[in-house]
Amino acid sequence: MSEKTEVRDQSDSYDLLNLIQGAVITQALSVAAKLGVADVLADGPLSAADIAGRVGADAKATHRILRALAGHGVFAVGSDGRYENTPLSDKLREDAPDSMRGFAVLMSHPLLHEEWGHLAATVETGEPNLPKLRGMGALDFFHATPEYANVFFQAFGGLSLSETGPILDAYDFTQFGTVVDVIAGRGNLLAGILQQAPDVKGVLYDSEVATVDSQSLFEEAGVADRFTIEHGGYLDKLPSGADAYVFKHIIHDFSEEDAVTALRNAREAIAPGGKLLVIEYVLPENNENHLGHTIDLWLMLMLGAQDRTLAEYTELFAKAGFQVTRAVPTSAPISIIEAIAV
Repeated sequence: MSEKTEVRDQSDSYDLLNLIQGAVITQALSVAAKLGVADVLADGPLSAADIAGRVGADAKATHRILRALAGHGVFAVGSDGRYENTPLSDKLREDAPDSMRGFAVLMSHPLLHEEWGHLAATVETGEPNLPKLRGMGALDFFHATPEYANVFFQAFGGLSLSETGPILDAYDFTQFGTVVDVIAGRGNLLAGILQQAPDVKGVLYDSEVATVDSQSLFEEAGVADRFTIEHGGYLDKLPSGADAYVFKHIIHDFSEEDAVTALRNAREAIAPGGKLLVIEYVLPENNENHLGHTIDLWLMLMLGAQDRTLAEYTELFAKAGFQVTRAVPTSAPISIIEAIAV
């Protein structure tokens, strides 16, 4: 009489292996983005050989990359063996609305890989490791490595740009007279706000370097007559008297001490009855999957900063003299935290 062989359920092991192997898919995505595969497929399906010929790659290797990605819904292959774009791969096109091409390209940069290879040191010490690795802070390192800085800021700039529509859809800016966008870069969000709210005036507040071509952006948006530029730094005093101060992905870049300083500067500048609008990833109180959890690891590794839950933002704002009135979710993974001075 033969013994029965015990059947083991190894599904958990392979589910975990799929997560571990996610780094391989990331690299495949990055290669497809660099080569511009989604761009050449914009006009319709092509064979792997045709794709390879147009992007300057090996036909068999191109097929193998696309086959792996198609299993994740990025590209699709028809019954004739030709590849075509899917809604996911379409976002790898350079000219696509809300394109994620820049982020895909960043994820294979060798300097980025070197930084993430030191995550364990950050977890062990609780301190950002980039300054130790590079011998300087993140901004100084970007100044020292302009090629890497360009790739990095194109990635995060594209991500930020994809959030403008959801912010404007979720929040009514017509209630204000003057909006100050703090450390706003070129000013895409402020230009969108002025388009949404034709009676509002805007103040773009950032360094001279960051705003060097802002005038042309606002002219193209048709709102150049309703905005001004004022120059200053992260922790400097802010233009005073406005009834709305916007901080988008700024507060989460700071240590708690600097975050309180920046918010107190807004408290000092804000007009009576004005509102503070902090636009950030608001982490869920439970452990559900959220983009903010991974962005939080970037902040921990590079800056020693953090994303927060709504309760943590409420506590932070209170230290600067603000009371949270509500958090407005958007269709992007970010929320608009509204607060008033008390």
